[in-house]
Amino acid sequence: MKTRKFAAAAALAVAATALSACGSSDSGDANGTITLKFQSLAFQQPTVAASKKIVADWNAAHPKVQVQYIQGSWDSVHDQLVTQFQGGSAPDIIHDESADIAGFAKQGFLADLTPQISSQVKSSIPDGVWQTVSGDGKIYAGPTLLQSYVVFVNTDLLQQAGVALPGGPTLSWDAFQTMAKQLTKPKQYGLGWGLKSPTATVLNLGLNFDGKFFYTEGDKTTVKVDAGEQEVPRRIHDMIYTDKSIDPTSVTQSGGDVLPGFYAGKYAMTVQGSYAAQQIVADAKPSFHWAVLPILAGTSAHQAANPQTLSVSAQSKHVTEAAQFVDFFLSADNLAAVAQGDWLIPTSSAAQAAVAAKTGGKDGWTATLATGAQLTEAPFQQVDNYPKWKDQVATPTLQQYFANKIDLATLGTKLTDGWNQVGG
Repeated sequence: MKTRKFAAAAALAVAATALSACGSSDSGDANGTITLKFQSLAFQQPTVAASKKIVADWNAAHPKVQVQYIQGSWDSVHDQLVTQFQGGSAPDIIHDESADIAGFAKQGFLADLTPQISSQVKSSIPDGVWQTVSGDGKIYAGPTLLQSYVVFVNTDLLQQAGVALPGGPTLSWDAFQTMAKQLTKPKQYGLGWGLKSPTATVLNLGLNFDGKFFYTEGDKTTVKVDAGEQEVPRRIHDMIYTDKSIDPTSVTQSGGDVLPGFYAGKYAMTVQGSYAAQQIVADAKPSFHWAVLPILAGTSAHQAANPQTLSVSAQSKHVTEAAQFVDFFLSADNLAAVAQGDWLIPTSSAAQAAVAAKTGGKDGWTATLATGAQLTEAPFQQVDNYPKWKDQVATPTLQQYFANKIDLATLGTKLTDGWNQVGG
């Protein structure tokens, strides 16, 4: 997911000090007690509290295997892990996301967790999610939380326009575009969409039309931008310049920057990561009425499953004990607690049921949890040079296209040629 690579300034300040102390634990103290270092990237206060409680519960039940909680940061985790692995100082238990750990797994830096993941945990998480953290028959991480891209709607503006609230399990792109046009009027756009960093959004939603972008045969990976890959960027472009239902200014902003306009009625709808529900609940006035629409669908409703992950460093002196903690973290009650804190989808069906029961499905939880069934492995997640291509090629090229500076054919050429230059 970009699984939410942003964090509060306070968290960064803590991380700068804490991460310098990270390193795999030694063989134990004089009493035979093992200490495992757990680098967590949680930063929302409820999620930090839930994560620390999981650590405390583990420590209470395992006096000879203690876990030390260390605060990390999403903003710098990849570069820090590169340095830590090269220096032999990586923490025992590593919080990251599946799209980032593929390269580390292939380089042998992550331990095989297969023997330690319980059958109960394995059966509760879909195979498509496990595939995002597996390779060569081995499990390299425990998948914890997922995000999906959903449509938030101001239900008062919907009612004023005489547009019915969609029902059913999915919302077709055609119906979505029609709604955006119907909700557009003077001084009000149907949609505000923060696409300042558009690559993850386009590649995730591209799966709605079987747009894979990355195709691997043997050891060779190529980027293709054919009909399926063109659908989502083309539709967004049409909504900006043909339908004029998307505010073009919003496209240059981040998702969070768009939300105040959504509250103020400047936009009737906004597409956001599902976690934005937390910010809406926290920031919008009680008089603001909103809902989460059914998940977007083209030929399918698939989106990329890029879960947050817990891995174990292969350099750890206590791989078995660290893997056992990962399995403990993946229990239904624990996953449900951190999911509610981050307003993300827990990977296991048991944890999803627990969240549904605890929240009563309010504040968009029913629709958000339902999207979890549509999340599956995406080709880009197993590509070593994807992060480099995303930052250096795809993001600036998509920005040019959405700014109407290049056409669709040029978009495809630039994405393809750019991959040949940086990773092909």
